[in-house]
Amino acid sequence: MGNTQVGNARATEDANAEKLETKLEVIVIPVADVDRAKSFYEKLGWRIDADFANGADWRVVQVTPPGSPCSVLFGKGITTATPGTVQGLFLIVSDVEAARTELAARGADVTEVFHFDGGLHVVGAQGRAPGRDPEGGSYRSFASFQDPDGNGWLLQEIKTRLPGRGFSLDVATLTELLREAEQHHGEYEATAPKHHWSGWYAAYMVARQRGKTPEEAAKEGTRHMESVRRES
Repeated sequence: MGNTQVGNARATEDANAEKLETKLEVIVIPVADVDRAKSFYEKLGWRIDADFANGADWRVVQVTPPGSPCSVLFGKGITTATPGTVQGLFLIVSDVEAARTELAARGADVTEVFHFDGGLHVVGAQGRAPGRDPEGGSYRSFASFQDPDGNGWLLQEIKTRLPGRGFSLDVATLTELLREAEQHHGEYEATAPKHHWSGWYAAYMVARQRGKTPEEAAKEGTRHMESVRRES
């Protein structure tokens, strides 16, 4: 077998191999006043997960935005970054205007809704045009605010995700996902041993939420049911 064939074979094996999950679950932002930052995010309605201290020089606070799988960490003695230097932190919402209104009511100084004319910029107002995206496209309408230290957040409206980007489980999206799962389960059920559909559906939907294609998710459902049969 030549080098090209070996390379192609390895590439195929790598593509078919199970990918190791590496989930982004915590980001660190630098703040000057821990209590001020904690109060700000708590007023926004973010969950306070932890507040630990060890002496006068170390403290860590963890907060989580509503519905977010990723939390935010700040404190004292945990980073040497200058307070306020973290920019371009994205908060995904299904309705940017409603989210903006709620955050403003909770004390955040939120910009009016805008879209970008000529490319995304996460610092400053370069390229920002007033109002929603003229075509109403997902990923294209924004609002922004800063915490008391100047760390910058962007609200980004996503109503329909691009293929393979996971799901935000509103009723319409969940309905479509269930119909998709039903279709692929029907193809599996036609030749599969007797089983309970809920296990296959669960494995399929988790895989789709993790960004896998419908075909990959169907394989996950099948693998899960095979493992259940082996264990029974």
